[in-house]
Amino acid sequence: MSWLRALKATSRSGLTVERRPLEPAIAARGALGLALVVGFSLALFGPAVAASSAFGAFQAAIATFQRSWRPRPTLALASGASLAVSTFLGYLTGAHEVLFLALLLSWTFLSGLAWAAGPTAGIIASSNVAIMLVTVTLPTSVATAAGHAAVIFAGGVVQAALVVLLPVRRWGAQRDALADALAAEADYARRLRHDPVAPFEPVPLMTARSAAAVTPRQARRRPAELHGARGLAERIRPVLASLADPAVGVPEEGPQRDRVRELLAAAGALLDAAAHAIRHGEPVVLPPPAVAALRTPDTGAILSGPSRRAAHRLAALLGDVVETADPRTETSPGEAPAPPPDKATTGAAGATTTPAVAGATTTPAPTTTPAPPAPSAARPPARASRTRPPLVRLVPIVVANMRAELRPDSPILRHAVRVSVVTAAGYLLGAVLPFGHGYWAPMASVMVMRPDFSQTYARSVARFGGTLVGVALATAVVQWAHPGTYLLAALAVLSAFGMYLLIRTGYAAGQVCVSAYVVFLLGMDGAGVTQTVRDRVLLTLVGGLLAMLAYAVYPAWETPRLRGRLADWLAAVGRYAAVVTARYADPVGPVCPDVREAVLDTRAARVAWQEALERATHEPVRHRGLSHAAAEQAEHALAEFGRVAMLMEAHLPERGAPPVPAAATLAESLHRSTERGAKQVRERKEPQWDDLRETVTAWSADPPDHFLLHKGAVLLLDALDEVAVALTDSRHAR
Repeated sequence: MSWLRALKATSRSGLTVERRPLEPAIAARGALGLALVVGFSLALFGPAVAASSAFGAFQAAIATFQRSWRPRPTLALASGASLAVSTFLGYLTGAHEVLFLALLLSWTFLSGLAWAAGPTAGIIASSNVAIMLVTVTLPTSVATAAGHAAVIFAGGVVQAALVVLLPVRRWGAQRDALADALAAEADYARRLRHDPVAPFEPVPLMTARSAAAVTPRQARRRPAELHGARGLAERIRPVLASLADPAVGVPEEGPQRDRVRELLAAAGALLDAAAHAIRHGEPVVLPPPAVAALRTPDTGAILSGPSRRAAHRLAALLGDVVETADPRTETSPGEAPAPPPDKATTGAAGATTTPAVAGATTTPAPTTTPAPPAPSAARPPARASRTRPPLVRLVPIVVANMRAELRPDSPILRHAVRVSVVTAAGYLLGAVLPFGHGYWAPMASVMVMRPDFSQTYARSVARFGGTLVGVALATAVVQWAHPGTYLLAALAVLSAFGMYLLIRTGYAAGQVCVSAYVVFLLGMDGAGVTQTVRDRVLLTLVGGLLAMLAYAVYPAWETPRLRGRLADWLAAVGRYAAVVTARYADPVGPVCPDVREAVLDTRAARVAWQEALERATHEPVRHRGLSHAAAEQAEHALAEFGRVAMLMEAHLPERGAPPVPAAATLAESLHRSTERGAKQVRERKEPQWDDLRETVTAWSADPPDHFLLHKGAVLLLDALDEVAVALTDSRHAR
């Protein structure tokens, strides 16, 4: 992509206003906390202290809107405390130009490294630097620096207290994450009805897993319906794929396929019902047609072999999901609900009775003669909840992550260097320019800069556009209406409410409100009232241009790293396939910790590749080692490789089943081939799969005695060959 096209794309992205559900109750709560702090400070201490405390409450409320799974009061307190420290140090050094510049450089550098701890930490740290630039310009003395810092922290305390006293949809983010995962499974089941090899994006499951990690305090209070359903959804996905895929299931047409489509439709309906119940904290309302489809005795008469086992396992897992999702089920924290005694009772024709069926208000199915039970789909042993360390214990982890980024090829380190140099340059330039209140330039720089190109440029354009509108409106109100101190405070609170309300709709929309908020707030004490719209907008433009120029001069392009990301995914998915295959030689049942860890590593590598590819798409550079067509073809091939491994996982033998010795050979050849191939991809060589090819060729005359193992090995090799073709074509096209 050329620079001109990249600038056009990022400009459109930055000025886009997205249609997102608004949260007026949460926005009103944040504005209420700000109003309480500002009103109390005005009445007791005056406008200068009120402005300081307002910034603390304002930033603490923004912290509660971040996409973090930590308790919202904790985020508010952490934001208030960190801003208080930043402002206190700024006050102490503000009178000494050299000391303040040194503090600004070091503090901004650390805020850039804070992105190593995640977006929430990076955003809070960047905001602290920006607000410090504003607050230290307020009339004050060093003697009152501690007082200003205290009232800033008090603003965070007030916002945290309001979150506790005025809760809005407790556990709402965790409920949404789990419900989204179940809804994604439901959509996957419906798509499999029409496309038996439909892809599945694992992001909702990864998000749900992240949301399931709780602090010890959260673990004692978490609702029962948020336990267990995510793990069951993870186990349902390979069963759905196995039931639908013609390679290991039923033919593409005929009575068996029709029956599979009925089961998939029923699974989608039940998963949607469970998702709705979890999202709203309501009892599960089961759709009678879906329950009837699962209870019919025709399954055993129509399906046979692997497809019949998959149907039975699916019915039992769906029953577990519905039982877990129902808030009426009493469950101890960290413990999965115990299955009822009659769960998974199978009739002679293969019908299965599950909790989903037992809880439905439908006519009971005809009683059938008992038969041997279907393959067990019981839950794994109860495990403790995933834990998230408290903030105090998180400090050494964050420090270790930041130290790990201190390497020349780290995008985080490059971002830290860029943002610190640009902020210092903007501060000096703002002091030299004859506009006054030069902090608008460095404040704009530090707020728009991000570790990647597209966000930095998009936010720069959005910041300029939003500032132009917001400052113009607010300045016009101040200069024409001449509002008093309390009216300015009310206008600042109203602007903050608008920002909280529009925070998820796009950076440009929120920036209009933020710019007006700053103008009204500083106008309470007369600071900046005489500064014109032109001065503020030009300084913002200077800050944005400095940020954009810095990325062009000292970039951290994602495009040259695409091959490395692809190699990481290849190695991860290869380990996943090898671990799954090894379990055929050493059966331990369908619940295997090593398989689970391999799945998580594969998902993380796949998402890292997709995010890198998305960022590279908007970068104005061209990578000669991997074309867009080759990247797309290689991605499709590796996704197919992972899907075949998932099908093999769906049919893992039960504990105590006869082992398949040939599987150990296949697992070893898979591991060696993919590890060597990943190294060759990084070195821009054509990958070879000699070990796996030799194993598959040797099996052509004497295949292993297993319905899936030989077929799966052939499909895995075909997918790897497609990867090699994609990368070879890319090399020849250079």
